[in-house]
Amino acid sequence: MPQIPLIDSTAPLLKAKAAEVLLRRSAPTNWVLHLDSGRVALGLLDGDKLEHQFGVVEGPSWLDATAAVLQLPSVVDAVAQTEVSLRRVPLAEFRRNLAELPASAQEVLHDVALAHRQQTELAVSRLSKDAESRCAEWLVRHAEPGPQGGLIVSLQQRKRLIAAQLGIAPETLSRVLHQLRERGLVAGVGRILTLPQPDSLRALAGA
Repeated sequence: MPQIPLIDSTAPLLKAKAAEVLLRRSAPTNWVLHLDSGRVALGLLDGDKLEHQFGVVEGPSWLDATAAVLQLPSVVDAVAQTEVSLRRVPLAEFRRNLAELPASAQEVLHDVALAHRQQTELAVSRLSKDAESRCAEWLVRHAEPGPQGGLIVSLQQRKRLIAAQLGIAPETLSRVLHQLRERGLVAGVGRILTLPQPDSLRALAGA
């Protein structure tokens, strides 16, 4: 996402050794980490070991500005690959300075952050969830209120494209939807699906 200039801060420069965990996914925080120098791997931890790696960040750079912009916890873990120097910038200070940007710039930044978040969530989902959970997550994310009440999902894309987004074969998507219908979690035919038990579907998705 676009690089946000580091705002003047009295935050001291901190040091971290290689293999040190700098950021844990889903953990709430009042700080935004700015990497001044060094290299950090982003991915999913299994214990203290990075089991799946998505990418690498090299300083100077924000570690997860996306989460800070959207005011959400990180969806990835961050582990130092080398010795690093970093600063902890208070989230409130970070947000105040974002608010000073022109409204149009804030809108663009938010849209880019949201797109980046969705792509990262999809990557995490492909690695950590089975096909049924991924499909349930996709349905929950695309659900909207129906004209008769309840939630519906409009399949505006072909199933093969949806399957590609989920990282599964079209045949697997059809099989999973059939299984969800048998369990009463999905109803309807054609391009409009209803979700009779949205809470159960969210639980299956891990939401």
